[in-house]
Amino acid sequence: MLSLAVIFPIAAGFAMLARPLRTKRARELYVEGVTLATSLLVLLCLLMRRGQSQTLLLLTDTLNLTLMLDGVGGVFTAIVAFLWPLATLYAFEYMEHEGGENHFFALYTITYGVTLGISMAANLMTLYVFYEFLTLSTLPLVMHGTKPEAIRAGHQYMMYSFFGAALAFIGVMIVTCFGGGGAFVQGGVMGEAFASEHPVLLQAGYLCMFVGFGVKAAVFPTHAWLPSASVAPTPVTALLHAVAVVKAGAFAIIRMTYFSVGAQLLRGTAAQTIAILLASVTIVYGSTMAVREHHFKRRLAYSTISNLSYIVLATSLMSASGLTAALAHMMFHALIKITLFYCAGAVLVKTGRTQVESLRGLSRVMPVVCAVYTLAALSLMGTPGLPAFVSKWLIGMAALGSATPSVLGIPAGYIGLAAILISAVLTAIYLMSVSFAMYFRPLEPGNGVEIGKRCDPTWRMKLPLAVLCAAILLCGLFSEPIVQSLAAIAAGVM
Repeated sequence: MLSLAVIFPIAAGFAMLARPLRTKRARELYVEGVTLATSLLVLLCLLMRRGQSQTLLLLTDTLNLTLMLDGVGGVFTAIVAFLWPLATLYAFEYMEHEGGENHFFALYTITYGVTLGISMAANLMTLYVFYEFLTLSTLPLVMHGTKPEAIRAGHQYMMYSFFGAALAFIGVMIVTCFGGGGAFVQGGVMGEAFASEHPVLLQAGYLCMFVGFGVKAAVFPTHAWLPSASVAPTPVTALLHAVAVVKAGAFAIIRMTYFSVGAQLLRGTAAQTIAILLASVTIVYGSTMAVREHHFKRRLAYSTISNLSYIVLATSLMSASGLTAALAHMMFHALIKITLFYCAGAVLVKTGRTQVESLRGLSRVMPVVCAVYTLAALSLMGTPGLPAFVSKWLIGMAALGSATPSVLGIPAGYIGLAAILISAVLTAIYLMSVSFAMYFRPLEPGNGVEIGKRCDPTWRMKLPLAVLCAAILLCGLFSEPIVQSLAAIAAGVM
């Protein structure tokens, strides 16, 4: 069942490349059918296959590609399986003005299976192999349309990703060689004897993986590819920034911290301090650049850079409360950020407007999109009662409770807490300034926008937005049982 959930969308995507569907209706029914069927398979796996493993390929006696669903992997898998059918439905309307739909949706479907391979990986080598495949499947999506700026963005994405993969492979080899094959085990596979005999090698291997996997998580200074990738079609950027690529990077950091190297061996070391400092710098840098950015999608891209490092920071605290906070923000940020990007995409499709200044008064002609954007913005900035407030509060409390001394002489978690507080102010500025412009500034006619004439998208965009809004509100209302479940998962890891 696990292998079927991964292989089925990949095979369906390649079949579509080999034999393109002739009509738009046939293509949409095929793609959405494959996506829904895959999500149903994932649901069955989550309900029935927790803790079981399935080997896809034996590479050597000690190396194999194996799938498994545990608590942490189940969280990421559930996020992907919930959001992908919505993303596909949204993409049908958006891609009508882009062209090349057969090629686009074939790769889109393949990427679904590859992302599930990452979330279900049972060992570090399996995660690494699917992680590399993710670069290959998403690169043509970034370059879709082959415009000069898209080609440049794709080239930058490729170079950064290959550099990160090469760096991460150093750590993968260390863990695989000295950790009994690198299978994901609660608490890690690197023994205390190895840590005491080779502390520099252990920390160097961890930092290589942290920075290498951190490329996809857009950790400073390897972040530059992400704003450039916003030239891609919005269904691509939404998945890049909310689900597939950046979350895969953050998820890989969670895996190798708690299940490969071991948080107990890293706590209080120079490696932990460096990881926290890099995450803290990224949080403030991303928020600062978002305030300065006037392009709507690029502003959201810088917001992603900042918020992804909230997850990385929580992970780097190397505690049960830190892991709980990381999983919570990974879930809530995915819902919120994909919603924000879908609003930006709807504005682009219906009005052609890309600059923040051009969004003035847009609530008068796009009331649904503007209302959805404002709800998601209020949530991401940390409004009490909405989910991101809960996850950011958990991260702050975990940082405050991180009293482990660092090489700086003070708990490094306090530096992370300061970064969160600074970012909170900046987040409110760069998100709510857009809503204020939408609701309290005069409408500027032109580009297909007429006063008194609504230009909200059709149901294929509205339905995903409505479902995502409901999910955001429900996560806010029922955050306590969600957090309790995540805390139970984290407690098992520690």
